[in-house]
Amino acid sequence: MTTQTLPATGTVTMYSTTWCGYCRRLKTQLDSAGIGYTEVDIENHPDAAALVASLNGGNQTVPTVVFPDGSAATNPSLVDVKARLT
Repeated sequence: MTTQTLPATGTVTMYSTTWCGYCRRLKTQLDSAGIGYTEVDIENHPDAAALVASLNGGNQTVPTVVFPDGSAATNPSLVDVKARLT
């Protein structure tokens, strides 16, 4: 990732929109599991929208989650997030 700051160990950065049901579900699951995250609304941050598109073959698919190691996942399950944080 070029200009983006990687999330702290044990947390993720979630790129989302306010109207995304999958984003709301993942946020609720992360909250319940006690996993910290920073949410970035791609509709308010054009650079974030460009990053999401670059990670998803040109599509602005959300939620896109970035992990502390710099890897990313599109619409991951809570199980996937937990596995990648351990």
